Amino acid sequence: MTEDTELSEDARAVIEGRAWTEFCQALERAGSAVLSKHAPADPRNRAEGYRHLTRLIRAGLEAFVEYADPEAPALRRMVHETVKMGADNPDNHYLNARISGEYEYRITGNRGTVDYLAFATQKGGVGDSRGLPPTGSVEASQLEIGPDGELELWVSCERKPGNWLAMEPDTGLLIVRQTFLDREHERPAELHIERVGGSGRPRPLDPEALIWGLRKTAMLVTGAPMLFGSWAQGFARQPNSLPRFDDQISRMAGGDPSIAYYHGYWRLAPDEALVIDIDPPECQTWNFQLDNWWMESLDYRFFPVCINKHSARPRADGSVRIIVCDQDPRVDNWISTTGLREGTMLLRWVRAQTHPEPRTAVVPVASLIG
Repeated sequence: MTEDTELSEDARAVIEGRAWTEFCQALERAGSAVLSKHAPADPRNRAEGYRHLTRLIRAGLEAFVEYADPEAPALRRMVHETVKMGADNPDNHYLNARISGEYEYRITGNRGTVDYLAFATQKGGVGDSRGLPPTGSVEASQLEIGPDGELELWVSCERKPGNWLAMEPDTGLLIVRQTFLDREHERPAELHIERVGGSGRPRPLDPEALIWGLRKTAMLVTGAPMLFGSWAQGFARQPNSLPRFDDQISRMAGGDPSIAYYHGYWRLAPDEALVIDIDPPECQTWNFQLDNWWMESLDYRFFPVCINKHSARPRADGSVRIIVCDQDPRVDNWISTTGLREGTMLLRWVRAQTHPEPRTAVVPVASLIG
């Protein structure tokens, strides 16, 4: 039997329970974000704030404890219908994998028919002082795809012949964005990742890996509400407008370099509507979504809270008028607030040639009905 004097500090922290206590204390501190004087304090927003924390805990433990071994990566959905963060796109099917610049990887599969497919590598993390800056990116349109959609992509620090996605020595994350125009009829890519030369089996869990995972999870749960809450606070200074977001800030937070983001804050009385007029440019796609204060997309499974290039009904001149309000005014392109009175919102142009500014106005709902 190993003598206590031979145990590492991490092993002692696990055996004695200090690692778990530290984790629980960090989760307790994370709750202060929900009680921020800047965040809405009504019962629903407070409830959504605490639910947001539970979702982040789930996402963190899955990403950093269960699927954290870069020697045996797995593509999985960290952000989806019930785990949301950073104005997650309702039109996206996100996949993530834990990787390391120490190794090389190979992604294989079928491209599918989804409208937009992009791969990126990143370092850092939400809550990390470095942010989540990119270390490489490539779109499916830049790859050689087989006649039946077959795809092979090498991921490494050193350039490879053929399809290649760059990493850096401190790269830690792979993210795959699949953006649908018509989710009902488009087929997502089917992808698999493997470490070159690896067995595919994860290493047995040890105290060091567990503590790392708990600390990374705590960093996510405390850092994400602070970061995106500060963004929401900034957007709220210019309510009911959609200015273009700073590209550099977006990239450092993990944004797609091919997307122009227009973040804003909406605040409406029960009898008011926000009218958004846009002139969509030549682009791969575009979409608009409504989010809560925590920058979670509203529940797109059951409510019309987003619209895109395919689903929008344009006017004769090609422009699109989007109507944001609580109750359906029986007009085209209605976006539901789902009973909330305020929150954040986002318009995206994807691979746009130009970047026209949206125009906004608050009007009585009664003026739209006729």
